[in-house]
Amino acid sequence: MYPHLLSPASVHGVHLRNRVLMGSMHTGLEDRAADFPKLATYFAERAKGGVGLIVTGGIAPNMRGWVKPFAGKLSWPWEVRRHRLLTDAVHAEGGKICMQILHAGRYAFHPFSAAPSRIKAPISPFTPFALSANAVVSQVRDFVRCASLARDAGYDGVEVMGSEGYLINQFTSPRTNHRTDRYGGSDEARMRLPVEIVHGIRERVGDAFLIIYRLSLLDLVEDGNSWDAVVAQAKAIEQAGASMLNSGIGWHEARVPTIVSSVPRAAFAQVTARIRQEVGIPVVVSNRINTPEVAESLLASGVADFVSMARPLLADPEWVEKSARGKAHLINTCIGCNQACLDHVFENKPASCLVNPRAAREREFSTTKAPVARKVIIVGAGPAGLSCAIAAAERGHNVTILERSEALGGQFKLAATIPGKEEFYETLRYYSAQVQELGIDLRLGVEANCEGLLADAPDVIVIATGVRPRKPDIPGIEHPMVMDYMQALTGASVGKRVAVIGAGGIGFDVCEFLTQSVPTHASAIDRWQEKWGVDPNYRIGAGLIAPRPHPPEREVWLLQRSAGKFGQRLNKTTGWVHRASLAKASVKTLDNVNYVGIDDLGLHLRRNDSAICLHVDNVIVCAGQESRSELFDQVKQKHPDCHLIGGARLASEVDAKRAIEEGFRLAYSL
Repeated sequence: MYPHLLSPASVHGVHLRNRVLMGSMHTGLEDRAADFPKLATYFAERAKGGVGLIVTGGIAPNMRGWVKPFAGKLSWPWEVRRHRLLTDAVHAEGGKICMQILHAGRYAFHPFSAAPSRIKAPISPFTPFALSANAVVSQVRDFVRCASLARDAGYDGVEVMGSEGYLINQFTSPRTNHRTDRYGGSDEARMRLPVEIVHGIRERVGDAFLIIYRLSLLDLVEDGNSWDAVVAQAKAIEQAGASMLNSGIGWHEARVPTIVSSVPRAAFAQVTARIRQEVGIPVVVSNRINTPEVAESLLASGVADFVSMARPLLADPEWVEKSARGKAHLINTCIGCNQACLDHVFENKPASCLVNPRAAREREFSTTKAPVARKVIIVGAGPAGLSCAIAAAERGHNVTILERSEALGGQFKLAATIPGKEEFYETLRYYSAQVQELGIDLRLGVEANCEGLLADAPDVIVIATGVRPRKPDIPGIEHPMVMDYMQALTGASVGKRVAVIGAGGIGFDVCEFLTQSVPTHASAIDRWQEKWGVDPNYRIGAGLIAPRPHPPEREVWLLQRSAGKFGQRLNKTTGWVHRASLAKASVKTLDNVNYVGIDDLGLHLRRNDSAICLHVDNVIVCAGQESRSELFDQVKQKHPDCHLIGGARLASEVDAKRAIEEGFRLAYSL
């Protein structure tokens, strides 16, 4: 079904069984030798699932290159042994694996960081040392030594990280390289470091070894590289001995989102297609590619020679194998939420996956069947209930789901209506397909009660009945202009001037929903590029132009009782995107407000001793939730094995990550 995607290839003497490259993504398991057995199992499952080539998370070539203290490093012979666990595990499953060499430069979170110039990064508290010319030569030697040790460890190649604003990218960009010696002052001088690194590695390792170079095709920061500089660097890297070019998009400090769910699929493929016309070595396309249909279309249309995916293979290790079997509908698709992968890494926790809690925990949760098959009834087909049902059925239990509405999904179904979160429908598609594939008895439109549950004589009862919106105690809260967020997101008529009470995650989502612009004839990618000011044609500067967001549909006020920054509890890697998006939609914010009342004139507030009346057509309440746990309170008195999970257990700020993991863990305990 996917002839280009699944066709084999041979690059620099290394045979690859298909065109799928598992892109580098830090899991946190790279940083401790004791975690390498877990990392080996994690990679082995992806190799078993059919991935052609795996690239590890970033490994530093020396201590200065650490992303954080004691992060993954390969600079001494005695460090080779732990890496053998990874390469042996992947090779045993028929896969190939490269190690990414990453020097953090000024992005390092430690006081010994180094960079081309003494310029502090906005995302690190430390100001780096400026490397002397001799120290730069030493860095080159360390990269070469690291690659040589990687070959000794059994890797099929290395990826040199020259993108995303790390050290090499810092050298190649006029934004961060203010040097006047042989490593700065011109495009040719700024690219000298990566050319020397790639040339040195090729001389040391010989021909039958992959050197992938991760090239920044779009810096997306002020004073970044021009297109001419990017092309010149690509050609020089090819001449120096690189085997492949991988697409890098955006620096970590860029104010343009590149991988979150609101970024259209394959949004940056256009610039990869342009660089492919400039070089003779294979080129890899990356960023927001999560389905085999998209991947196949990119290869078939000549955009690239290989497709890189990182998080999609975190979400489903069998992504390739399912595609090859014609079972793409069973793929657990990455939704680009970042909540359990990148957010975990930034919190110094091991990465996992919101839609696949087993990711990077494969040793903790084996795929063996439960010792005894049990009859399990689950009430509620939201994320918690569905996660529990699927994991329990996979372990051999006999599962029935009772759902009061006529469709599965719960709060996840509401989230999927938000502009930029349409990917959430993919999870609902996956759940629905798995329910059918596993033979789960799904009964929709059924209102469960205690007597009926007990009459079915189940071994286990799971209550996952979710939440209801909380109604705050505000005078006039029953006024006809007032509605809760569920009503607003499910078709209620909303006027042109709206006040949203509550600035948590749901409040932000409702504002996104209310301010979505009317679709135009332009493609989703074109509209997104206009909104964020992305110019892949490099008409001006480093791929940036003035943003031109479309006018919003409504005038919206977002309100919160507390004083201070809005969205402080939003996720680290996506919160800034939501705040920026609302700013582009001209959403007005008011903090430190007291709600006085609601009447025909609108919403009355008091702020800093001043009375305010917002003359609005509607007030939408996003002031938290209450658990629907009444059924559990009844059943637990009469059944010895009854469990409460998800929002029904804890309603504060609906959390799909927690709900899905709770359901999954419960299933593994049965």
